[in-house]
Amino acid sequence: MDRRDFFAAAGAATVVAVTAPHTALADTSGNPFLQAWTLPDGAPPFDLVKESHFLPAFDAGIAERRAEIQAITAQRAAPTFANTLEPMETGGEVLSRVQSVFSNRASAHTNPDIQRIQREVSPKLAAFRNDVYLDAALFARIQKVYEGRASLTPEQRRVVEKYHDDFVRAGAKLDEQQKQRVRAIDQRMSTLSVQFQQNQLADSNAFSLELKTEADRAGLPTFALEAALQAGKDAGQEGRYLITLSRSSVETFLQLGDNRELREQAFKAWAARGANGNQWDNRKVVAEMVALRAERAKLLGFATHADFVLADRMAKTPAAARDLIERVWKPARERALEERTDMQALIDAEGGKYKLEAWDWRYYAEKVRKARFDLDQDQLKPYFQLDKMLEAQFFVANQLWGLQFAARTDLPVYHPDVRIWEVRERDGRLIGLFYGDFYSRPSKQSGAWMSSYRNQRKLGGARTPVVVNVCNFNKPAAGQAALLSYDDAETLFHEFGHALHGLLSDVTFPRVAGTAVPTDFVEFPAQIYEHWLGQSAILTRFAVHHETGEPIPKALLDRLMTARNFNQGFATVEFLSSAFVDLDVHMMTGVDAATFDIDAAERDTLARLQMPAEIVCRHRPTHFGHIFAGGYSAGYYSYMWSEVLDADGFEAFKETGDIFDKATAARLRQHVYSAGGTRDPMDLYIAFRGREPDVQALLRNRGFA
Repeated sequence: MDRRDFFAAAGAATVVAVTAPHTALADTSGNPFLQAWTLPDGAPPFDLVKESHFLPAFDAGIAERRAEIQAITAQRAAPTFANTLEPMETGGEVLSRVQSVFSNRASAHTNPDIQRIQREVSPKLAAFRNDVYLDAALFARIQKVYEGRASLTPEQRRVVEKYHDDFVRAGAKLDEQQKQRVRAIDQRMSTLSVQFQQNQLADSNAFSLELKTEADRAGLPTFALEAALQAGKDAGQEGRYLITLSRSSVETFLQLGDNRELREQAFKAWAARGANGNQWDNRKVVAEMVALRAERAKLLGFATHADFVLADRMAKTPAAARDLIERVWKPARERALEERTDMQALIDAEGGKYKLEAWDWRYYAEKVRKARFDLDQDQLKPYFQLDKMLEAQFFVANQLWGLQFAARTDLPVYHPDVRIWEVRERDGRLIGLFYGDFYSRPSKQSGAWMSSYRNQRKLGGARTPVVVNVCNFNKPAAGQAALLSYDDAETLFHEFGHALHGLLSDVTFPRVAGTAVPTDFVEFPAQIYEHWLGQSAILTRFAVHHETGEPIPKALLDRLMTARNFNQGFATVEFLSSAFVDLDVHMMTGVDAATFDIDAAERDTLARLQMPAEIVCRHRPTHFGHIFAGGYSAGYYSYMWSEVLDADGFEAFKETGDIFDKATAARLRQHVYSAGGTRDPMDLYIAFRGREPDVQALLRNRGFA
């Protein structure tokens, strides 16, 4: 999940020298960001956008927003919600337009010009963000409205409370010397985050593994070989079979490739991204970010960065977040050790005469899965076509809420692979536009995310949202179906759950619209949506063979359902270890950037956890974009916290005996997908479920109960 607002780039941070302005990239003539967008339904005019438009649009947007804020503070009238908060909510049109397009381009389809602009504009946005949040006159007006909030409507109260909290957490109550230090930290962090992101992409793209011989390709089924050929074509090496560090590519090879030596090469490259001692090494970047975060938290009155972050989350404290993941760690680790024993026994039975290693785990897990459940990826993948899974995710939304999806081919896109659908209510009323960008490419960051080009609001006239899902699935050869693993299909559903959170938003004010909720609640709408994929009613209808069109055989479906919690110890340990490293690093105090060793910090955490040597963190620190180039620092635990909610929440449907129960679906839409951040997240969950969530539901969902 990736949520961005008009200050989002300033919140991301990295270490790169700020370059001087590039006059060749300045263009104000016909700049689409400086004009009202006239395409239907708020669609961005991607066909008119040039790299040269971005910098002048950012400058114009900052100037426009600065003038709007000066107009707010220059008023003689006493501060009210209408004359202070509403202009904050409706202004910044140019900046919002340019940042929404640029931030997604920088992640989904970058190039050297975009990266250069990103390095230049990020500290500029950070400086402007500080100018706003440290503006004493503006904060004084917000403080007055905050003090009189009892007379406001519930949504207005929530908005002013969030603004007040935003300003205080940004340093509005600090003295002038402290504010200046916060300014310096924030601007440096903005540069650091961009550098981390760009290093991560460059180091990932620097590696590819060519499968030159039949022995190199042994074990790979047709779909995997076709994907490797397509990767070669995309890299300008047509006819060569390439494995890249895109998760869909490398994980498939690690699961199915017979050549152990090549699996080791691929795995070590995958695990070492950002830590190869080259020009893209992120260890110094991470050290400086950790030190600056710790210093900033102390300035703001918090013991650690984790305390600072979690004060604004459902968990409230690092202790509460740690308590949850520790409760899951013990049964997960025990299960992983059982899984390790099973795989080592298989190696021994085959006469392998070697110890299971990290690059063997996925390969032998597939073998054990096949032996135990008569199930493997080669059997499953032909039934999971991208287009049919898209139909499935739309079908679920239709059954739950009557939503209608129709493809749009009349609107411009930023890359030929991008697709667009309009989303309507059952009665035909437009809800918004949904963009999908599903295939991996060298210009795209790894991972999957949702972001917005326009957020829903009613203030100042109703606006429908425009959202995008970005994924990294293997692109098929021309004329071939795009085939997904079951995990890929879950990712598709997950990100669409985020998209629905943005699309179904039904609030007045942008500050609390859609996904503007704490990170340990924002994953709930995405993760509960995954549950519908795993229901037989969906799979029997949409899991059909890409060649024959035949539905997945009942026997194979039954084996898939039986095996759903297979290897869950590994998956949970892989995730939780990253969450522990994240919390531990961000609970440090007095960090010296010059001497801090992130590798040693990671080793210390894993030693304390007694991490199985055959498992590596799902995200090692030097490529952990969630926490060093995104909004999840000290918050990666959020996915597990939200799983308590999603596991318990989906049981509400199962208790009715109908996974599409209309009354339950209506409550889920009203109190979760449509409510945005209008109320405290726990209050929203209770309004949907009727009670607080039960952590046992998570353990049952993962098979640990």
